[in-house]
Amino acid sequence: MKLYVMKDYDAMSRKAAHLIAAEIMVHPDMVLGLATGSTPIGTYKRLVELYEAGDLDFSQITTVNLDEYEGLPATHDQSYRYFMEDNLFNHVNLAKEKSFLPDGMAKDIPAECRRYEDLIASLGYPRLQLLGLGHNGHIGFNEPSDSFKKEVHEVTLTDRTIEANKRFFASKEDVPTKALTMGCGTIMHAKKVLMVVSGEDKRDALSKTINGPITPEVPASILQLHPDVTIVCDEKAAP
Repeated sequence: MKLYVMKDYDAMSRKAAHLIAAEIMVHPDMVLGLATGSTPIGTYKRLVELYEAGDLDFSQITTVNLDEYEGLPATHDQSYRYFMEDNLFNHVNLAKEKSFLPDGMAKDIPAECRRYEDLIASLGYPRLQLLGLGHNGHIGFNEPSDSFKKEVHEVTLTDRTIEANKRFFASKEDVPTKALTMGCGTIMHAKKVLMVVSGEDKRDALSKTINGPITPEVPASILQLHPDVTIVCDEKAAP
């Protein structure tokens, strides 16, 4: 693992954006894996700035997102499709038909999980997968459990994750309790992984990710087995 400790959130976001941009410049038709949540927002803002400056071209890029809430239509302002459009897709020259997320409104959730896993595999998996890190060590929506989930699957969100996400909704009761997410195995197929981590409240999770035992109780710890992982954090999150 490579660890970059940056001064603050803005510096972390700039570094992460430059790493993504460099990969796109070398591989302009690559598959880019994307994440949602508050931490990557600054990274997306910097990528938009690079695009607007004429330094970055998304026209040949294909994107696959980690996850989506179950039961929220794409037009809902808290769906992850809406998040991606608001923070990145609507501001760069990415072809909408080449941006993919799970369908949280699918009537047959197991079939949708299989469809999305097959889609990602057919694309050859991401050349670079962007990740955030949950307080409990989750990546995507892979919550702590007794085993690592290999493929795209339905997950019941823990109360801590729901509590962390309630700030985006009118009340805790409005937060979806289930989601569809890439499995840890799917994530591990990415050629490169880039994780962004910010804030003192993530320090313990990051320390366990890097230094702790590899255990499904800390899903991100599986990244210790990946051959090409870069972590960019701010000083407050540094273990």
